[in-house]
Amino acid sequence: MLALRQWWNGFMLVLAWLCAGLAAATLAIIVFYVIQRGAPALNGHFFLSVPTPVGVPGGGVANALIGSVEIIVMASLIAIPIGVMAGIYLALLGKGRLADAVRFFSDVLTGVPSIAIGVFAYTVVVVPQKHFSANSAGVALAVIMLPIIVRTTEEAVRLVNPAIREGALALGIESWKAILLVTVPCARAGIVTGALLGVARVAGESAPLLFTAFGNPVWSTNPNSPIAALPLIVFQYANSPYAEWQQIAWGGALALIVLVFVLNITARVLFPAKGYR
Repeated sequence: MLALRQWWNGFMLVLAWLCAGLAAATLAIIVFYVIQRGAPALNGHFFLSVPTPVGVPGGGVANALIGSVEIIVMASLIAIPIGVMAGIYLALLGKGRLADAVRFFSDVLTGVPSIAIGVFAYTVVVVPQKHFSANSAGVALAVIMLPIIVRTTEEAVRLVNPAIREGALALGIESWKAILLVTVPCARAGIVTGALLGVARVAGESAPLLFTAFGNPVWSTNPNSPIAALPLIVFQYANSPYAEWQQIAWGGALALIVLVFVLNITARVLFPAKGYR
Protein backbone atom coordinates (compact mmCIF):
# COMPACT_ATOMS: atom_id res chain seq x y z
CA MET A 1 0.00 0.00 0.00
CA LEU A 2 2.84 2.40 0.87
CA ALA A 3 4.57 1.63 -2.43
CA LEU A 4 1.32 2.33 -4.31
CA ARG A 5 0.92 5.69 -2.58
CA GLN A 6 4.50 6.64 -3.34
CA TRP A 7 4.06 5.65 -6.99
CA TRP A 8 0.82 7.63 -7.24
CA ASN A 9 2.44 10.66 -5.59
CA GLY A 10 5.36 10.52 -8.02
CA PHE A 11 3.01 10.15 -10.98
CA MET A 12 0.95 13.19 -9.97
CA LEU A 13 4.08 15.26 -9.41
CA VAL A 14 5.37 14.38 -12.87
CA LEU A 15 1.95 15.16 -14.37
CA ALA A 16 1.86 18.54 -12.60
CA TRP A 17 5.34 19.38 -13.88
CA LEU A 18 4.36 18.38 -17.42
CA CYS A 19 1.24 20.55 -17.33
CA ALA A 20 3.20 23.50 -15.96
CA GLY A 21 5.88 22.99 -18.60
CA LEU A 22 3.25 22.81 -21.35
CA ALA A 23 1.69 26.09 -20.23
CA ALA A 24 5.09 27.80 -20.02
CA ALA A 25 6.18 26.37 -23.38
CA THR A 26 2.99 27.58 -25.06
CA LEU A 27 3.56 31.12 -23.80
CA ALA A 28 7.24 30.99 -24.74
CA ILE A 29 6.43 29.83 -28.29
CA ILE A 30 3.90 32.63 -28.77
CA VAL A 31 6.27 35.28 -27.44
CA PHE A 32 9.20 33.94 -29.48
CA TYR A 33 7.14 33.90 -32.67
CA VAL A 34 5.86 37.45 -32.13
CA ILE A 35 9.41 38.65 -31.40
CA GLN A 36 10.70 36.91 -34.51
CA ARG A 37 8.05 38.48 -36.74
CA GLY A 38 7.73 41.85 -35.02
CA ALA A 39 11.30 42.82 -34.11
CA PRO A 40 12.29 43.80 -37.70
CA ALA A 41 9.48 46.39 -37.71
CA LEU A 42 10.71 48.20 -34.60
CA ASN A 43 12.73 51.16 -35.81
CA GLY A 44 12.62 54.93 -35.69
CA HIS A 45 9.91 55.24 -38.34
CA PHE A 46 7.72 52.76 -36.48
CA PHE A 47 7.61 54.91 -33.34
CA LEU A 48 7.84 58.40 -34.87
CA SER A 49 5.83 58.28 -38.12
CA VAL A 50 2.14 58.03 -38.93
CA PRO A 51 0.77 55.29 -41.21
CA THR A 52 1.48 55.72 -44.91
CA PRO A 53 -0.40 54.46 -47.98
CA VAL A 54 0.48 51.07 -49.40
CA GLY A 55 3.76 51.19 -51.30
CA VAL A 56 5.06 54.27 -49.50
CA PRO A 57 7.95 53.29 -47.20
CA GLY A 58 8.54 54.62 -43.72
CA GLY A 59 5.11 54.22 -42.17
CA GLY A 60 4.70 53.88 -38.43
CA VAL A 61 2.20 53.90 -35.59
CA ALA A 62 3.06 57.11 -33.75
CA ASN A 63 -0.52 58.37 -33.86
CA ALA A 64 -1.78 55.01 -32.58
CA LEU A 65 0.69 55.04 -29.67
CA ILE A 66 -0.41 58.53 -28.63
CA GLY A 67 -4.05 57.55 -29.09
CA SER A 68 -3.67 54.47 -26.91
CA VAL A 69 -2.03 56.51 -24.17
CA GLU A 70 -4.81 59.10 -24.35
CA ILE A 71 -7.58 56.51 -24.16
CA ILE A 72 -5.93 54.63 -21.28
CA VAL A 73 -5.42 57.88 -19.34
CA MET A 74 -9.09 58.79 -19.78
CA ALA A 75 -10.18 55.30 -18.73
CA SER A 76 -7.91 55.46 -15.69
CA LEU A 77 -9.27 58.85 -14.64
CA ILE A 78 -12.76 57.33 -14.64
CA ALA A 79 -12.09 53.85 -13.26
CA ILE A 80 -9.41 54.40 -10.61
CA PRO A 81 -11.24 56.88 -8.34
CA ILE A 82 -14.52 54.96 -8.53
CA GLY A 83 -12.83 51.57 -8.15
CA VAL A 84 -10.66 52.62 -5.22
CA MET A 85 -13.54 54.20 -3.32
CA ALA A 86 -15.77 51.19 -3.98
CA GLY A 87 -13.02 48.81 -2.83
CA ILE A 88 -12.47 50.78 0.38
CA TYR A 89 -16.21 50.77 1.03
CA LEU A 90 -16.44 47.01 0.57
CA ALA A 91 -13.42 46.33 2.78
CA LEU A 92 -14.22 48.61 5.71
CA LEU A 93 -17.81 49.79 5.60
CA GLY A 94 -19.78 47.51 3.32
CA LYS A 95 -22.14 45.14 5.05
CA GLY A 96 -25.48 43.65 4.10
CA ARG A 97 -27.19 43.31 0.75
CA LEU A 98 -25.73 46.39 -0.90
CA ALA A 99 -22.14 45.21 -0.37
CA ASP A 100 -23.04 41.69 -1.50
CA ALA A 101 -24.68 43.11 -4.63
CA VAL A 102 -21.63 45.24 -5.43
CA ARG A 103 -19.31 42.23 -5.05
CA PHE A 104 -21.60 40.05 -7.14
CA PHE A 105 -21.92 42.50 -10.02
CA SER A 106 -18.19 43.23 -9.82
CA ASP A 107 -17.41 39.55 -10.25
CA VAL A 108 -19.95 39.23 -13.07
CA LEU A 109 -18.55 42.28 -14.85
CA THR A 110 -15.10 40.70 -14.80
CA GLY A 111 -16.35 37.90 -17.02
CA VAL A 112 -18.43 39.97 -19.44
CA PRO A 113 -16.98 39.78 -23.00
CA SER A 114 -15.24 42.99 -23.96
CA ILE A 115 -17.18 43.20 -27.20
CA ALA A 116 -20.41 43.38 -25.19
CA ILE A 117 -18.98 46.30 -23.23
CA GLY A 118 -18.05 47.91 -26.55
CA VAL A 119 -21.65 47.60 -27.74
CA PHE A 120 -22.81 49.09 -24.44
CA ALA A 121 -20.49 52.10 -24.82
CA TYR A 122 -21.59 52.48 -28.44
CA THR A 123 -25.25 52.59 -27.39
CA VAL A 124 -24.78 54.84 -24.37
CA VAL A 125 -22.11 57.25 -25.63
CA VAL A 126 -21.56 57.01 -29.40
CA VAL A 127 -25.20 57.00 -30.48
CA PRO A 128 -26.19 60.08 -28.44
CA GLN A 129 -23.04 61.90 -29.62
CA LYS A 130 -23.73 60.79 -33.21
CA HIS A 131 -20.03 60.13 -33.84
CA PHE A 132 -17.13 57.96 -32.69
CA SER A 133 -14.71 59.47 -30.19
CA ALA A 134 -11.87 58.83 -27.78
CA ASN A 135 -14.27 59.71 -24.95
CA SER A 136 -16.48 56.74 -25.71
CA ALA A 137 -13.42 54.48 -25.89
CA GLY A 138 -12.32 55.72 -22.47
CA VAL A 139 -15.74 54.88 -21.04
CA ALA A 140 -15.64 51.36 -22.51
CA LEU A 141 -12.17 50.62 -21.16
CA ALA A 142 -13.06 52.14 -17.78
CA VAL A 143 -15.92 49.66 -17.44
CA ILE A 144 -13.49 46.81 -18.10
CA MET A 145 -10.94 48.16 -15.60
CA LEU A 146 -13.45 48.88 -12.84
CA PRO A 147 -14.05 45.38 -11.38
CA ILE A 148 -10.32 44.61 -11.32
CA ILE A 149 -9.57 47.76 -9.35
CA VAL A 150 -12.52 47.24 -7.00
CA ARG A 151 -11.58 43.69 -6.03
CA THR A 152 -7.85 44.35 -5.81
CA THR A 153 -8.38 47.43 -3.65
CA GLU A 154 -10.75 45.53 -1.37
CA GLU A 155 -8.22 42.74 -0.85
CA ALA A 156 -5.36 45.20 -0.28
CA VAL A 157 -7.30 47.17 2.34
CA ARG A 158 -8.42 43.97 4.09
CA LEU A 159 -4.76 42.99 4.51
CA VAL A 160 -4.10 46.09 6.61
CA ASN A 161 -4.13 45.27 10.31
CA PRO A 162 -7.42 46.67 11.74
CA ALA A 163 -5.56 47.67 14.92
CA ILE A 164 -3.85 50.46 12.96
CA ARG A 165 -7.15 52.17 12.14
CA GLU A 166 -8.57 51.40 15.57
CA GLY A 167 -5.57 53.09 17.16
CA ALA A 168 -6.19 56.20 15.08
CA LEU A 169 -9.87 56.19 16.08
CA ALA A 170 -8.88 55.82 19.75
CA LEU A 171 -6.86 59.02 19.44
CA GLY A 172 -10.00 60.88 18.41
CA ILE A 173 -9.42 61.01 14.65
CA GLU A 174 -12.61 61.00 12.60
CA SER A 175 -13.39 57.75 10.80
CA TRP A 176 -12.98 59.13 7.27
CA LYS A 177 -9.64 60.72 8.20
CA ALA A 178 -8.44 57.45 9.74
CA ILE A 179 -9.30 55.64 6.52
CA LEU A 180 -7.77 58.28 4.25
CA LEU A 181 -4.63 59.09 6.24
CA VAL A 182 -3.87 55.76 7.95
CA THR A 183 -5.44 52.76 6.20
CA VAL A 184 -5.09 53.85 2.58
CA PRO A 185 -1.34 54.68 2.82
CA CYS A 186 -0.73 51.24 4.30
CA ALA A 187 -2.55 49.65 1.35
CA ARG A 188 -1.04 51.98 -1.24
CA ALA A 189 1.08 49.31 -2.93
CA GLY A 190 -1.91 47.02 -3.40
CA ILE A 191 -4.08 49.84 -4.72
CA VAL A 192 -1.40 50.85 -7.23
CA THR A 193 -1.13 47.20 -8.23
CA GLY A 194 -4.85 47.06 -8.95
CA ALA A 195 -4.57 50.12 -11.15
CA LEU A 196 -1.61 48.66 -13.06
CA LEU A 197 -3.38 45.34 -13.55
CA GLY A 198 -6.42 47.21 -14.82
CA VAL A 199 -4.29 49.11 -17.33
CA ALA A 200 -2.58 45.88 -18.41
CA ARG A 201 -6.01 44.30 -18.89
CA VAL A 202 -7.27 46.97 -21.28
CA ALA A 203 -4.00 47.87 -23.04
CA GLY A 204 -4.49 45.26 -25.74
CA GLU A 205 -8.27 45.42 -26.10
CA SER A 206 -9.44 45.99 -29.65
CA ALA A 207 -13.11 44.89 -29.67
CA PRO A 208 -14.44 47.82 -27.59
CA LEU A 209 -12.39 50.28 -29.64
CA LEU A 210 -13.99 49.10 -32.88
CA PHE A 211 -17.33 50.36 -31.57
CA THR A 212 -16.03 53.56 -29.97
CA ALA A 213 -12.68 55.02 -31.09
CA PHE A 214 -13.07 53.55 -34.60
CA GLY A 215 -9.55 54.58 -35.65
CA ASN A 216 -7.98 57.48 -37.49
CA PRO A 217 -5.16 57.36 -40.07
CA VAL A 218 -3.88 60.85 -39.19
CA TRP A 219 -2.76 62.67 -36.07
CA SER A 220 -5.62 63.41 -33.71
CA THR A 221 -5.60 64.09 -29.98
CA ASN A 222 -9.10 65.56 -29.88
CA PRO A 223 -11.02 63.47 -27.31
CA ASN A 224 -14.27 64.25 -29.08
CA SER A 225 -13.24 62.76 -32.43
CA PRO A 226 -12.24 59.32 -33.77
CA ILE A 227 -8.74 58.39 -32.70
CA ALA A 228 -6.15 55.78 -33.61
CA ALA A 229 -5.08 53.10 -31.14
CA LEU A 230 -2.40 50.43 -31.29
CA PRO A 231 -4.78 47.44 -30.93
CA LEU A 232 -6.86 48.82 -33.81
CA ILE A 233 -3.77 49.15 -36.00
CA VAL A 234 -2.81 45.55 -35.22
CA PHE A 235 -6.30 44.30 -36.02
CA GLN A 236 -6.70 46.26 -39.25
CA TYR A 237 -3.20 45.71 -40.61
CA ALA A 238 -3.10 42.01 -39.72
CA ASN A 239 -6.22 41.49 -41.86
CA SER A 240 -4.80 43.40 -44.82
CA PRO A 241 -3.31 41.64 -47.86
CA TYR A 242 -0.21 43.86 -47.89
CA ALA A 243 3.06 42.49 -46.53
CA GLU A 244 4.33 45.86 -45.26
CA TRP A 245 1.14 46.45 -43.27
CA GLN A 246 1.30 42.94 -41.85
CA GLN A 247 4.87 43.64 -40.74
CA ILE A 248 3.68 46.74 -38.89
CA ALA A 249 0.92 44.66 -37.28
CA TRP A 250 3.50 42.22 -35.92
CA GLY A 251 5.54 45.13 -34.58
CA GLY A 252 2.44 46.52 -32.87
CA ALA A 253 1.67 43.12 -31.35
CA LEU A 254 5.21 42.94 -29.96
CA ALA A 255 4.91 46.44 -28.50
CA LEU A 256 1.66 45.45 -26.77
CA ILE A 257 3.21 42.29 -25.34
CA VAL A 258 6.16 44.27 -23.96
CA LEU A 259 3.79 46.84 -22.44
CA VAL A 260 1.62 44.22 -20.73
CA PHE A 261 4.71 42.33 -19.55
CA VAL A 262 6.24 45.45 -18.00
CA LEU A 263 2.99 46.42 -16.27
CA ASN A 264 2.51 42.94 -14.81
CA ILE A 265 6.10 42.69 -13.59
CA THR A 266 5.82 46.15 -12.03
CA ALA A 267 2.62 45.11 -10.27
CA ARG A 268 4.23 41.95 -8.88
CA VAL A 269 7.25 43.89 -7.63
CA LEU A 270 5.13 46.56 -5.96
CA PHE A 271 2.73 44.11 -4.34
CA PRO A 272 4.31 40.77 -3.42
CA ALA A 273 2.11 38.06 -1.94
CA LYS A 274 2.23 39.11 1.69
CA GLY A 275 0.02 40.97 4.10
CA TYR A 276 0.37 44.27 5.91
CA ARG A 277 1.01 44.51 9.61
